Amino acid sequence: MATRKITITVPEELVESIKERVDARGVSSYIAAAAAHQDAMDRLRELAERLEEEHGAVTDDEQQAALDRIAAIDGRHDEQHSPSDEAA
Repeated sequence: MATRKITITVPEELVESIKERVDARGVSSYIAAAAAHQDAMDRLRELAERLEEEHGAVTDDEQQAALDRIAAIDGRHDEQHSPSDEAA
């Protein structure tokens, strides 16, 4: 992926906090990753808005059903990757 150098203004406290976590060369990567994450979240929100316009709002029952399904998938994943299986 091509890169381009830009100038941004960031609160000094934030820069210092980031520098505590990464070396000097890592600051750009850290901020680029944060920007990529925000871009992905913005795109996801835009998609959700388009889907809601087209199909209507998600009901409480639909949301709970999705959360229950995620919990079930997480449970199966945990069972498949439990430490007792790895020791056997």
